[in-house]
Amino acid sequence: MPADLLPLEEAQARLLELAGPLPLEEVPLAQAAGRWLARDVDARLTHPPADTSAMDGWAVRFADLPGPLKVVGMAAAGHPFPGPVAPGQAVRIFTGAPLPAGADTVAVQEEMAEEGGCVRLMGEGPGAPGANVRPRGLDVRQGAVVGRAGERLTPRHLGLLAAAGLDRVPVRRRPRVVWLATGDELVPPGVEPGPGRIVSSNGVMVAAQLAAAGAHVEDRGILPDDREAIAAALAEAARDADVILTSGGASVGEHDLVRPVLGDLGAEIEFWRLAIRPGKPILAGRLGSAVVVGLPGNPVAAFVGTLLLAAPFVRHLAGDPDPWPRPDWWPAAVDLPAGGPRRDFQRARLERTDAGWRVRPFPVQDSSMLSVLAKSDALLVRPERAPPVRAGEAVPVLRLDGVVPGG
Repeated sequence: MPADLLPLEEAQARLLELAGPLPLEEVPLAQAAGRWLARDVDARLTHPPADTSAMDGWAVRFADLPGPLKVVGMAAAGHPFPGPVAPGQAVRIFTGAPLPAGADTVAVQEEMAEEGGCVRLMGEGPGAPGANVRPRGLDVRQGAVVGRAGERLTPRHLGLLAAAGLDRVPVRRRPRVVWLATGDELVPPGVEPGPGRIVSSNGVMVAAQLAAAGAHVEDRGILPDDREAIAAALAEAARDADVILTSGGASVGEHDLVRPVLGDLGAEIEFWRLAIRPGKPILAGRLGSAVVVGLPGNPVAAFVGTLLLAAPFVRHLAGDPDPWPRPDWWPAAVDLPAGGPRRDFQRARLERTDAGWRVRPFPVQDSSMLSVLAKSDALLVRPERAPPVRAGEAVPVLRLDGVVPGG
């Protein structure tokens, strides 16, 4: 590894040290999807609140079977039978209805015959007391922990929390990210680029990555390659952003102004230039209370830098206790040469073969090619100085967009 390039793991660790999780706030359940719990939460209610029927049938005393049993009433969800079930009696009951007092079993309707106001068991019947009954608290008991600090709230979690009597939950505040693109050559999407100009594609792509990580992203447009304009935009962003994310201007050319302007503003640069490919000219530091992450202008390098650093950092601020992407291991579809001095994140496709699933890198890995990135299911990771790999040997892979082949 070149001596002036920082290993990825060290950059990740140093980035996390720049800021801790954001303050707590309580939000309604309807606004909590995708957020991380800031502390443990307990159930306020027991669910189900009473013994309930799991089937349509008759609520009976198990000892009274096979009957005949006199039908004395009916129970439905939201309409419980008001009295007890005495010996020799049965109550017509529907799924979700509370089990009447005195009854201990539900005999399903298919196995009972009704005639003359009485029912009798005609089939095999329930095997033991308590059959076809969901006991009180089967799902959740009041006071039990139903959500752990650091847990991300999915729709499944929200259903449980609602059933447990919660209408608001404590989460971390959403990180505020200000996005600044730099470059005289850039025009916004939808604008026809003139001679020497190109469309700025990084903004919408990276904003989507960060939104999925839990951030609120504000795009403040494209800045020219002008020190005063960049300085003014950075200073303004530092007043209200948790994270300032820049694109372009972080390398060593005469028009790469982000890093020197940050120096002019008194920013503390934590690192610059990583031992990864694509994405070597990535920087991170602090400007006032905001953390600055400078991404390369090349779109694939910006995507990879966001995946490996900016998005995990946003997740960290939002309360994720383990924000870093973790590789799976997949058999390579082809022979791979030895790795170079930087860790290489190759765009790749997951494919089904006669021998099972394999990962195949695309033959062209240019960091400007969004068409290759769009076709990719994964990044095949080639560690620094990795030995050659034969087809069929396992290699580390970062899957993109949660893709699960065959799912």
